[in-house]
Amino acid sequence: MFDEGLFALIGQGLLETLYMTLISTLMAYVIGLPVGMFLAVTDKEGIRPMPTVNRIVGGIVNILRSVPFVILLVAIMPFTRFITGAAIGSTATIVPLVIAAAPFVARLVESSAKEVDRGVVEASLSMGASTLEVVWKVLLPEAKPSLIVGAAIATTTILGYTTMSGFTGGGGLGTIAINYGYYRSQTDMMLVMVVVLVIIVQIFQEIGTFIANKCDKRIR
Repeated sequence: MFDEGLFALIGQGLLETLYMTLISTLMAYVIGLPVGMFLAVTDKEGIRPMPTVNRIVGGIVNILRSVPFVILLVAIMPFTRFITGAAIGSTATIVPLVIAAAPFVARLVESSAKEVDRGVVEASLSMGASTLEVVWKVLLPEAKPSLIVGAAIATTTILGYTTMSGFTGGGGLGTIAINYGYYRSQTDMMLVMVVVLVIIVQIFQEIGTFIANKCDKRIR
C-alpha cells in the first residue's frame, strides 16, 4: 500500500500542513499580539484602564473565539474566495485559520502580560515611561517566556485546525487522512497521519519549551 507515490503524497501533505500552520500563526500574531496587549493595558487593573472600550474589544474577541472552526471555515468561504481567488486549497485555508486563531492568540497574550510583576510596571511608570514604552520595554520583555510558551500552544492549536479543513479540501495531512482514512476506510493510512501529526505537535512543544527556558531569567 505505501508505495513511492503515496510517500510523495504524504510528503506534499506535510509541507502543506507546515505552510498553513506557520504562516497562519505568524499572521495571527500580527493581529493578536497588539490586540492582546491592548486588552491587558485597558483592563480595569491595567496601566490605562478603559473599561467600556475593553469590554467592546473583549466581546468581539469572545464572539470570534466562540465560533467552531468548521462552521467558520464554511461560513466565510465567499470572503475567502474574494481574498485569495479560491475557496479551497492550502492558501485559501489560511484566511479562516487566521480569523479563528487571532482571538485565541489575543487572549494568550493578554494572560501573559497580566503575569508581569505589577511592581516592575509601576516602577517604570513612576520614572515617567509612557504607555507605549511600558509595553515595549517592560511588558513584552518580562512576559517573553510566557509568550513563547503561548506561541507553542497557539501553533499546535492551529495545526489541529488545519486537519479540520480537510473536510472542505483544505489540503495538507488532514485532507489525506479524510480522503484515504475516512472515505476509503483505510485505517492504516489514518493511523499514519495521526502519528505524523503527534510527532509534529511534540516537536513544536519541545522547541517552544526550549526557547522559553533559554529566555527565562528565573532559571539561569
